[in-house]
Amino acid sequence: MDRREFLGGASVAGFGMSLPADILAADMSADITDLSASQLSSAIRQRHVTCVEVMRAYLDRIYRYNTSYTAIVAMLPSDELVAQAEMADRALDKDEYWGWMHGMPYAVKDLSNAMGLVSSEGSPIFAGTIAEGDDLHVARIRAEGAIFIGKTNVPEFGLGSQSYNPVYGTTGSAYNPSLTAGGSSGGAACGMATRMLPIAEGSDMMGSLRNPGAFNNVIGFRPSQGRVPSVPKSDPFYGQLSTAGPMGRNVEDTIRLLISMSGYDSRAPMSRKDALPGADAFNAVDLSGYLIGWLADYDGYLPTEPGVLDLCEAALASLVPTGAVIEACRPDYDMARLWQTWLTFRHWALSTMRELYDDPELKALLRPEVIWEIEGGFDMCAFRVTEAATARADWYQALHKLFESYDILMLPTAQVFPFDKTIHWPKTVAGHEMDTYHRWMEVVIGGTLSGNPVVNVPAGFDDRGRPMGMQCIGRMGQDKEVLEFAMAYEAATDYLAQRPTMVETTA
Repeated sequence: MDRREFLGGASVAGFGMSLPADILAADMSADITDLSASQLSSAIRQRHVTCVEVMRAYLDRIYRYNTSYTAIVAMLPSDELVAQAEMADRALDKDEYWGWMHGMPYAVKDLSNAMGLVSSEGSPIFAGTIAEGDDLHVARIRAEGAIFIGKTNVPEFGLGSQSYNPVYGTTGSAYNPSLTAGGSSGGAACGMATRMLPIAEGSDMMGSLRNPGAFNNVIGFRPSQGRVPSVPKSDPFYGQLSTAGPMGRNVEDTIRLLISMSGYDSRAPMSRKDALPGADAFNAVDLSGYLIGWLADYDGYLPTEPGVLDLCEAALASLVPTGAVIEACRPDYDMARLWQTWLTFRHWALSTMRELYDDPELKALLRPEVIWEIEGGFDMCAFRVTEAATARADWYQALHKLFESYDILMLPTAQVFPFDKTIHWPKTVAGHEMDTYHRWMEVVIGGTLSGNPVVNVPAGFDDRGRPMGMQCIGRMGQDKEVLEFAMAYEAATDYLAQRPTMVETTA
């Protein structure tokens, strides 16, 4: 079997995934970038494509489109990357296989350190800083054989769900680069959706894997707290808001990257010891009789742009023929209390940036939202933190109670559709004033504060072609079960098959 026959075959051996019919009519570089990460892995392993061909195909696409989207930043020189791909091919010639991402181009989120790459965090304070080592999850991805080509764009310090910063500019949605890609993993989501990257990781404190997943029509998975551990520079016990996690063009790719990133590490005392099985152990759940609790907008509590709920409910209706049972529900909890809890923990988490604030020269380089977050922690006291901790525990129990009745809980991923990327953040939603720069993202804090696994799945597009997604929240530790539901959802819908109309880079 030659390469063209392989790429155009009904499925890729070992992965059971069909290739799009239009691949056969495309040029070879398009063939390569249209392959899912799982398909690409198999193609490289079976020597149907070379790592050099893969690298050149992706570089060609990046140079053609990236200026229009600003998804990938701080790229290494192309000749250096091709040389690394040649090395990967020589390894295969000697039967040396580095892992399922062997020779695959990869860009690391610019909030994470990757040895030898710039790590700016979107801030002029750290612009040009070269990382001296890999963060834990980055090291695990490197160990799978990925070739790091650069970084993916983020908002400054990852704050706010709009990926703009004074170092690299603003990332646009794959489906309309004049609209925001979301954040903070906006560059990662856009890079995948535009086929400039086969797969990407991100991180999530306030929906940063979920919101850009929705705004770019890809999968974004926030794992159970501790599933993907990190080795924090400061306290390893209480910093439990943010977590790294995988994103993918489909659920299978997301699963494979999750497995690579996850696993216990003794340097991270809160990391989970229950290991995930191999990817082949994941199977789409039978939705017959499957009980879905629809949280919607928490019974009118959350201001939501017109059309968001309608689109999500139409997507849910597509599950009815599978036998799934969908019921409206609401946790027995004061949602205003949850917001105040969030503010306390957010300010506390960002108090680590106080040293930047205290330096007048560095403070002058901080955006106002960062300063507001830091100053929000000035009056922090033990009583306030204890009160928030109690409220957080009560929230977890409220969700836990709902899981006595439902297999999974769902709600919109965002309260608004992707908006003009020149707008820093929506000041109003459905006529309601947003009193902070992130109040319009309130819909995501429930999953963060509970620590439960949450996956964004696509919910389709409005009449203006703007994508939306839904959060699927599962029981604590049941990452496999949540992703198996996502597999079933993907099989029952066709949203992931809709590709963006690309905007080519102009001189």
